[in-house]
Amino acid sequence: MHSSATMEFLLLGFSELLHLRVLLFLTFLIVHLVTLAGNAVIFVAVLMEPSRPPMLFFLGQLSAVELCYTLVIVPKALLVLAAGGSPISVPGCAAQMHLFVALGGAECFLLAAMAYDRYVAVCQPLRYAALMEGLGPRLALASFAVALGLTVAVFRLPFCQPRRIDHFFCDVPAVLRRACAGGDAAQLALMAACLLLLLLPFLLILASYLCIAVALSGAASPVGRGKAFSTCLSHLAITLLHYGCATFVYIRPKSSYSPARDKVVSLVYTNVTPLMYPLIYSLRNKEIRGILRKMLRRKKIGELGCYQSCDVCVCGKF
Repeated sequence: MHSSATMEFLLLGFSELLHLRVLLFLTFLIVHLVTLAGNAVIFVAVLMEPSRPPMLFFLGQLSAVELCYTLVIVPKALLVLAAGGSPISVPGCAAQMHLFVALGGAECFLLAAMAYDRYVAVCQPLRYAALMEGLGPRLALASFAVALGLTVAVFRLPFCQPRRIDHFFCDVPAVLRRACAGGDAAQLALMAACLLLLLLPFLLILASYLCIAVALSGAASPVGRGKAFSTCLSHLAITLLHYGCATFVYIRPKSSYSPARDKVVSLVYTNVTPLMYPLIYSLRNKEIRGILRKMLRRKKIGELGCYQSCDVCVCGKF
């Protein structure tokens, strides 16, 4: 029988910055709430649209993934910040790692699918519906399968005492640092997951945008070409930020691991990029803007109709 102390890890979070604990907590909380609100609005807007083209469907999926992604990481990180460190059970740590890797991988696949969607729409518009149908769910299932294999490989290892993880969540490199022996197999599983979830989607994104750039370079309208390039560049910029941070953390020699540096980089792809996705990928999308305008218009019409039909009472209070 294991004692309860040996069945849990201790997440240290930013214990070296206790003097900034209140500021970090408030910043995390505000960013988290804004991220949840932005992605929730996009998700609801997509659900309310009866006819959804594949790109709109991908935007809804991306918002749902971002909602789950931040809920897996940030609430526990806030607790770690508030307490200056927080215990997490081994099953809880494994569940958090699996969901984090699976949702992060699904996000990478969705970004690749969205880039491929633009390529098909520009370069092969006649085959658009046939090529894009059912792509998102298959990619998400593949991501969860890869994440499960990686999590099993990590948590089959023996862990040393004290089980202190110098991070604000159960990230793979941080947990592997606590392994006493046999880490090579888990490192191989991590590299395989990185190839499937990071490198392959990133190459697909670059190839899609390269084909789009070649196709647009021959477009007749300079104005249309400029708008398309502007949209593609903004999407590519946030994609490079996400993949750059993830590549820095996961695809590198084990000897270069730095807890303080990793935590800062992890903050970017767990807090900053989810905040930027609704602005870059969704609110700049004309279909999303149109749906949001229709939602606001319905709300105003409903309020006006309610007040006009109410001679005695004030609607909404009685």
